[in-house]
Amino acid sequence: MSFFGDDFVVPTFTVFDIDDGQRRSTWPATMPSERGPRPHPDWVVTSAAAVDTELGILKTGKEADVFLLERAVPGIVPDVDGGRSVVLAAKRYRGAENSDFHRSGDYTAGRRVRNTRDMRAMARKSDYGRSVAAVQWAAAEFSALCGAWSVGIPVPYPVQVQGTEILMEFIGDPLARRAAPRLASASLTDGDLRACFDQVVEIMHRFALAQTAHGDLSPYNLLVQDGRVVVIDLPQIVDLIGNPNGFDLLERDVRNVCTWFGRRGVPSDPDDLFGQLCADAMG
Repeated sequence: MSFFGDDFVVPTFTVFDIDDGQRRSTWPATMPSERGPRPHPDWVVTSAAAVDTELGILKTGKEADVFLLERAVPGIVPDVDGGRSVVLAAKRYRGAENSDFHRSGDYTAGRRVRNTRDMRAMARKSDYGRSVAAVQWAAAEFSALCGAWSVGIPVPYPVQVQGTEILMEFIGDPLARRAAPRLASASLTDGDLRACFDQVVEIMHRFALAQTAHGDLSPYNLLVQDGRVVVIDLPQIVDLIGNPNGFDLLERDVRNVCTWFGRRGVPSDPDDLFGQLCADAMG
């Protein structure tokens, strides 16, 4: 008696050699809880035969770096064989040897780490504690992306998380290997600015309705692609109810956004917007 269906095919990745800068797809090694919300978009490559190929670095940061990675089934021609190839953004939090975690306790207040040994190690900032922190921040950001995606907030689709690495949708031009511009550097007309402001306000409302705030919202973690605003960098997402600093951080988000757009000729009332968002969060 077979435990597999008639359509089961033994993966054939073993016949392919792996070159430098490549690895077997890490998708099969992840648990369902480490994968993005269902239904997975059609472009997500889930084949065990796939290979991940490094394409270069996109961005360096104090706590994590973002790389470009192609996940593809060897021997498959995308235009002919159903597009079994995709370019992803790989965000990798640094481990103990070179991490520089500067996140304030303002963000993590109200969060819990189940393992008391891990909590003590993180508090001491030992090498082990830094390694635990890297995994914790990756898990927190992946969870935030999944939650945001599920309530309709425009974020990159979170494909998977494994240890300190998050694979997510690449927002940009995959052929040119160029990320979409950040709001701070995008070339926008007055009309574009107004439209982007309206989208950012809607994003903030959706966060607040989920009783959360981005916590570090600025024109540097908002991307603009074909007129659409996408929010990134969510590891510090704040629980407005459980975090005693939540509403202070929400107010800071509001003032950051309103000040930046105001300097570019888009008027707003930050006090009124903050009040609306508080009402959203309190139901």
